[in-house]
Amino acid sequence: MQFDEMGNSAGKVLFLLPGTACDYQTNFATVLDRLAEKYHLVCVNYDGFDGSDLIFPDMITVTEKIERYIQDNYGGRIDGAIGSSLGSSFVGQLIQRQNVHLDHGIFGSPDLDQSGKFSAWLQSKLVVPLLTSFTKSEKKKAKTREKLKGIFEMNDETADKFMACFGKFDPESIKNEYYTDLLTWLDYDIHVEHTKVHFIYANKMGEKYLKRYKKYFRDPEIREFDMQHEQWLLGEEEYTLPVLKAIDEFMETPV
Repeated sequence: MQFDEMGNSAGKVLFLLPGTACDYQTNFATVLDRLAEKYHLVCVNYDGFDGSDLIFPDMITVTEKIERYIQDNYGGRIDGAIGSSLGSSFVGQLIQRQNVHLDHGIFGSPDLDQSGKFSAWLQSKLVVPLLTSFTKSEKKKAKTREKLKGIFEMNDETADKFMACFGKFDPESIKNEYYTDLLTWLDYDIHVEHTKVHFIYANKMGEKYLKRYKKYFRDPEIREFDMQHEQWLLGEEEYTLPVLKAIDEFMETPV
């Protein structure tokens, strides 16, 4: 595990937790400097995505390592954490398990999918090859680039950055991350005193996700944005600036 601390040493402590098959350097590349101006950032790379020879084990084992870091370095309490996509599952677990305390849990347009073992196995068999197979030929790479651009409205440069990220990690780590995320469930109606839950809702994902956010957490603060999944992290200021403003407002909300 890698925990890199940077930014404003006098600012509130904010953990950054990247999404599927990503390190924080890629996932938060477009906003890292701006967040660092105001916050003391703790940027996390999980086992298997941290440059080591380790393989990602499972979501709960990694959650426990994040908890230990917070306990050892911050007395068990931090101001906030932002989870990008799958990283939001870690935010949810940190809140639900209550081994550490977050004042603010910020969920970056996650899907929060959950399933049983067979369904998780089947989905991982179908999806993980799509995230890694393009590395085998330029033709597949070009097709994957066009898919990313179409689905997430990325430009060529951003699509290439994400493909480079997927391509540099062990497929076994990606498979374990994807599979165990589906098996790591959240309870319904989670409520922890003095913790405020905030969602960045990308409405182009669909209303079922909005309903899901309200099912898992009691009275979450939800900010709706007319964008695709995590589009605010792709470098387009029309999406990035409003979400950064919302994050500042989230972090100032009384708990």
